[in-house]
Amino acid sequence: MLLALAFRAAAADDLPYRFERAFPALSFEHPVFVTAAPGEPRRLYVVTQAGTIERFDLPGAKAETFLDLHDRVRQSGGEEGLLGLAFHPDYAKNGLFYVYYSASEPHRQVLSRFHASAGKGEPASEKKLLEVPDEYSNHNGGMLAFGPDRMLYVASGDGGSAGDPGNNAQDLSSLLGKIWRLTPEGTVPADNPFVVQKAGQKDVRGEIWAYGLRNPWRFSFDRETGALWAADVGQNQWEEIDLIVKGGNYGWRLWEGNHEYKNPRHRQVDNGLIAPVAVYGHDEGCSITGGYVYRGKALPALRGQYLYGDFCSGKVWALATEGAAPRTGRLIANVPSPASFGEDSAGELYVASYDGKLYRLVAP
Repeated sequence: MLLALAFRAAAADDLPYRFERAFPALSFEHPVFVTAAPGEPRRLYVVTQAGTIERFDLPGAKAETFLDLHDRVRQSGGEEGLLGLAFHPDYAKNGLFYVYYSASEPHRQVLSRFHASAGKGEPASEKKLLEVPDEYSNHNGGMLAFGPDRMLYVASGDGGSAGDPGNNAQDLSSLLGKIWRLTPEGTVPADNPFVVQKAGQKDVRGEIWAYGLRNPWRFSFDRETGALWAADVGQNQWEEIDLIVKGGNYGWRLWEGNHEYKNPRHRQVDNGLIAPVAVYGHDEGCSITGGYVYRGKALPALRGQYLYGDFCSGKVWALATEGAAPRTGRLIANVPSPASFGEDSAGELYVASYDGKLYRLVAP
């Protein structure tokens, strides 16, 4: 996340939708994700950056702590902390769930699996599946989600600083600047794209599903089509939305959005790079927050559109998911500091705001 900058938001009266506070009785310390667990249609879970997972039953009168990881989560600067949560597809039977967090001594990003019993996450049940060394405090990624193939997908940032000084995102021997794909046990699926190394490749990590990403701050699967949408935070000028495919290279640090960034070979290596589906410049915001293709029932006019926002400006757009690229998002609403979007069991959309509140989108 970034400190919010002052951008002029469109007047609410000029926009077709608005956000309202979803659960007025509840507030959280820097919430960074909201989601539901399989088999629990009347309950939501909220990840706080400081290291807890809170939960509450609808309609949201009171929240309680589901898991507390303050003792092992590092939060230095604005982008570290407890960053991601995903429940096993069979959570209702096996109680397994997964988290992604920043840790110290040594500085690293950690993907772990936990077990819940009697309705509570068990801190002592932690099984670390992957630990990735990380030199800087920013660009940590952290999104987790199970795909329609029941595999676990994980987003990692390029490791931080500015301009990816280690060229991690293009380095297939590094897990930074990537989306990974793992089995629920944390092993590498045999059909991942880089399990079998090609001639000339060395030390390629089989966990990699896609690469060339700077800081993919939230991705999601379309509930109907299975398409994987990711929002990649830009450097100084351009924010981008990508459709992630097996083995895809999304260009960073050679490109930022549709523009060359550090490409010393000037397009000679660009064959095969996948261009963004959509971009916007820093006249509109400065840090994209990825959302979801809306498949709920409350807002039928938005069905099938990808909703996303900007953390700095608070603008929220809807993007058509069909038709020829390039696509341009339609500004539909404003919301304070959208740290993350999330869905409930029915596919209705929420925003976890860095102001501590959860919001829902409604028609005026």
